[in-house]
Amino acid sequence: MTPAKTPVRVLYSFPHKLGAERICYAAWQHVQGLAQAGAEVLVFPGVLHRPLPAGVRVRPTLSRGKLRIPYKLLGRLGACGLHDWIVARRLPALAGKIDLIHTFPLGALRTLRMAKRLGIPTVLERCNAHTEYAYRIVRDECARLGLQMPRGHEHDFNARVLKHEEAEYGAADHLFCPSEFVAGTFLKRGFSAGRLARFQYGCDSRCQPPGSPRDAKQGLTVLFAAGCAPRKGLHYALEAWLKSSAHEKGTFLVVGEFIPGYAEKLAPLLAHPSVKRLGFRKDLPDVMRSSDILILPSIEEGSALVTYDARVSGCVLLVSDASGAVCQNGENALVHSVGDVPALAGHLTALDRDRGLLERLRTSSLKTAGDLSWSAAGVKMLAEYRRILAERRPPETVFCTRPAAAAGLPQPSPAGAP
Repeated sequence: MTPAKTPVRVLYSFPHKLGAERICYAAWQHVQGLAQAGAEVLVFPGVLHRPLPAGVRVRPTLSRGKLRIPYKLLGRLGACGLHDWIVARRLPALAGKIDLIHTFPLGALRTLRMAKRLGIPTVLERCNAHTEYAYRIVRDECARLGLQMPRGHEHDFNARVLKHEEAEYGAADHLFCPSEFVAGTFLKRGFSAGRLARFQYGCDSRCQPPGSPRDAKQGLTVLFAAGCAPRKGLHYALEAWLKSSAHEKGTFLVVGEFIPGYAEKLAPLLAHPSVKRLGFRKDLPDVMRSSDILILPSIEEGSALVTYDARVSGCVLLVSDASGAVCQNGENALVHSVGDVPALAGHLTALDRDRGLLERLRTSSLKTAGDLSWSAAGVKMLAEYRRILAERRPPETVFCTRPAAAAGLPQPSPAGAP
């Protein structure tokens, strides 16, 4: 309901520690990007972990000054539920002062229902695929490998979480999806395309490409950087690596920590002399700059942040169609179907034998790297807010000042006429 030049007034409700790691960091960046793009942002975080620009109003729900309600004391569901209850109670006083509410899973149900009563449009951000799909695909992959997700892990099946999140899906006006893959998991479950809105993430500002191309005579340096668990497909990456020509002279770097039992299952693959385990690294941008390729054959994702960082760092993406990567197959990346090891091995061999192809993909990827900044992400998110609000705007009433006869419209009948 806001004209194009009028600032959109956004209430951004985030139940976690805004500015911490992973999605907490992404949300913090989105808030900054929205403010930079011109939105008026009121943030209700559980806790503010790092400061925001002066123009952003912040009203924490689970902290006051230096005092904080411990998340561990309440548990994830308890802390998110308390945040949601507090935000919902604050909403009536904000009616008419905000245009749209942006919410997050597990901390949104009461807020979404109160917003519906007040007539305020809402979006629910989906960081990953439909939860039932994510649980099922990870469970099946673990069973195939003879593994089990650690108890309490976010991808370990939790009936209570699933029930709550499905209720949130139903209460939200729009589901914010970071990739076509995520949107597809909802479309297959009967959600209308009109309810699925799009957004994107951004890249780490420390990332930049190397100053000069690598020596084409050297073997490829291929990087896998993610949590080492079946969901990220490291086993597929290693199988493809050893089936390709790239392993003969190249190096396969593994950055990330393993869930219990996974490294043991992959021991024969990890033992190959071309494979180097680096563990957790704080200098990942530097590792990317020294790599040719980022490989990520995920079986389920939202839109992996590492793929944004890798593109800006000059790595060519070799990813699955479930990675949620912002790329175009054959133009600036090579994309394979989930679990298709022969295709992935073929991509590795092609880039190993044709360094011209590698350089063409890399050059094309870097040309549009500016579109992957957090500032660009904020602009796109604000544009999506405006689209949603414009679609809710009632049609304008058209007043006709010409006489009915001149306008060719039916004239009222004289009194008493049939």
